[in-house]
Amino acid sequence: MIEPVPVPMRERLIDAASELFYAQGLRAVSVDKVIERAGTTKVTFYRHFKSKDELVVAYLEQRATLERDGIGAAIAASNGDAVTALRTICEQTGIVACSPGFRGCPFINAAAENPDPESPVRRTVATHRAWYRTMFTELLSPLDLPDVDDVVDDLMLLRDGAMVAGYLGDPNAVAGSFFRGCLAVIRGGTSAVPGR
Repeated sequence: MIEPVPVPMRERLIDAASELFYAQGLRAVSVDKVIERAGTTKVTFYRHFKSKDELVVAYLEQRATLERDGIGAAIAASNGDAVTALRTICEQTGIVACSPGFRGCPFINAAAENPDPESPVRRTVATHRAWYRTMFTELLSPLDLPDVDDVVDDLMLLRDGAMVAGYLGDPNAVAGSFFRGCLAVIRGGTSAVPGR
């Protein structure tokens, strides 16, 4: 029988925090709750993280990596077709919104709980949002949109709305609505996008 490889303590703490932070909110979860869930001690926790904010940042960075990997795979599978990539991204958003325990975007949630834009948590949120903007800009570059920054602003708004709608509205409607909105915004910026 093959013994399972033990998960390093830092990862155990981040995984425990991820479950708790997403389900209950950042402010509602104390360091003690994370320590208890991870099955460790305060001394061990503070060896890995100097503060709760540092743990929150690690949690958000883990979530960012998962999102970026999924979107990167969608773009790679689209063979350079921006509309196909957007369709897949919208479909993935719909799948996530329909998953059990979905509570919206962890980055929007984190920003709502951390009003100081200079806090480490808000800077991590800003970094992820900047990544999204860059991704949308690069994805749309073959379309030669005249006002690509405006289109990217609109796509960011649609993405944020899709995440909130998945939590507050009908998650089954998210993917289709998000994709239709993306197409409408892009078509508004160019005549080069076919009516898909």
